[in-house]
Amino acid sequence: MDQALNTNQPTGLTPAKTLGEYLFDCLKQEGITEIFGVPGDYNFTLLDTLERYSGIQFFNGRNELNSGYAADAYARVKGMSALITTFGVGEMSACNAIAGASSEHIPIVHIVGSPPDMDQKEHKLMHHTLMDGDYDVFRKMYEQITAYTAVLTPENAMIEIPNAIHIAKKKKKPVYLVVADDLVLKPVIVRETTPMPKEITNPQTLQAALDHIKQLLSQAQNTVILADVKTIRFRLEKYVRKLAETMNVPVASTMFGKGAFDESHPLFIGMYGGAFGSPQVQNMVENADCVIAVGLVWADGNTAHFTAKLNPLRIIEIQPHKVKVGQAEYPNVMAKDILLALQNAGYKQQGTVSKGPSPYDMPTGNPDDPLFAAFYYPRFQRMLKEGDIVVAETGTFYYGMGQVKLPSGVTYIAQGGWQSIGYATPATYGACIAAPGRRTFLFTGDGSLQLTAQEISSMLYYGCKPVIFVLNNSGYTIEKYLNVKTENQTYNKIPNWSYTKLAEAFGGGAFTATASTNKELDEAITRAENECGQRLCIIEIMASDPMDAPDYMLNMRNYMEGQEKLRN
Repeated sequence: MDQALNTNQPTGLTPAKTLGEYLFDCLKQEGITEIFGVPGDYNFTLLDTLERYSGIQFFNGRNELNSGYAADAYARVKGMSALITTFGVGEMSACNAIAGASSEHIPIVHIVGSPPDMDQKEHKLMHHTLMDGDYDVFRKMYEQITAYTAVLTPENAMIEIPNAIHIAKKKKKPVYLVVADDLVLKPVIVRETTPMPKEITNPQTLQAALDHIKQLLSQAQNTVILADVKTIRFRLEKYVRKLAETMNVPVASTMFGKGAFDESHPLFIGMYGGAFGSPQVQNMVENADCVIAVGLVWADGNTAHFTAKLNPLRIIEIQPHKVKVGQAEYPNVMAKDILLALQNAGYKQQGTVSKGPSPYDMPTGNPDDPLFAAFYYPRFQRMLKEGDIVVAETGTFYYGMGQVKLPSGVTYIAQGGWQSIGYATPATYGACIAAPGRRTFLFTGDGSLQLTAQEISSMLYYGCKPVIFVLNNSGYTIEKYLNVKTENQTYNKIPNWSYTKLAEAFGGGAFTATASTNKELDEAITRAENECGQRLCIIEIMASDPMDAPDYMLNMRNYMEGQEKLRN
């Protein structure tokens, strides 16, 4: 178990609390007002305590994996979330979601209810275990996919719980807390705590980095800012925007970082996708004298299979806790501080930013034309409004929605790095719970939906009203694109469901429509916009060609085919 660190006791807490009450007090202080999970006999005491607790409500999921996905999206909207599962079977079911949160920098407090403390100490063979008397095995597994783990007791709760929350906030990663069922109602033992040192920038290192950056900028005629995913996770958007405006430089986002910069802003030039995305954006980014990359993740899916050609000697790479200028690295420099300092660096680019149109600015296609990607993505773009939440599933929608221009204030949710199919439907549930007053749109494929469709039941049960677009293209089209070695793989085919009847099967009512033409889709969208204030909506889009896909995917497929020919 990780060594505990001293920290401040959260303010406003009384020492006579039980362990469970103290835990929920700490979570509520972080703005968590809903907790996701699934009941199991080892977490009954936790859930009973939560039912009596004022200010936090438990939201039951259909399984632990889905509840983990819901908690992930909730944290993306509100900053942090919590998940409660039972020991062994429950936490193992959720581990894929927690691993995804770790990959994507999402702070989730995963709370596990475990067998009674005395039974563990006597190594009894209890259900939901590996029948070997080892009660630490699952915590050890979670050490690999979380930033911190701890076994809670009344003696250490006042240290371990705040410390775990602090680490989750600092690292933007999930943390793991396990507590024996019979210890939840025990009073916490009051401990003397000392303040944890705050993370601060080293002023000398900051100045050295700033001097180096000024030297690079003094030779630059055209600079570009590249905003990536950690801009969003570490809440740096306003600092990036202010820097762009001060310097008068164009800004592009990445696939992972979509939504990191206001896409309605005049300085925004579009999504940079290496050789697969917009050629104009590619040219502006790759031919820039200097690229200020904020929160960049150098992953295959974020660099278009590493086709992104960025000269490392011209990159100012700003990460949450360090800065890299060319080949020189400056540790212990907080991103916020260097972004603020750069506003006073004296660099201002001349002229106005020139940019081409967004790929989907104009709706195309005749009313009776069958549906193709080139037709329905412009309609999605026109439908979206300021403040909406957009959830895009891994697959063809992920790549297509990446090119859709978002209005100001839209929260965009997608798994760019982990890319676990089935994520988006439970994530939509979590987003709806986090922000019930906002319109929420889910864009998912038929294959992905079949993995986690049960959470439509949860949305109906709790009164969520998203608009769900299901792209019926007869199977795992994204997998067909990724496999350039064979054709017509039987394993990428799936059963054909009646998607518009899912709400009825789950015991609820919904507005449903099936669209095969542009006119039918236009009519369905208009109806859904009127209905979504009252009920959930499901629109099934019938793809005219199962292999139809947005341009980004076509470019990706062509590149992969070329690489395969070179290997052979």
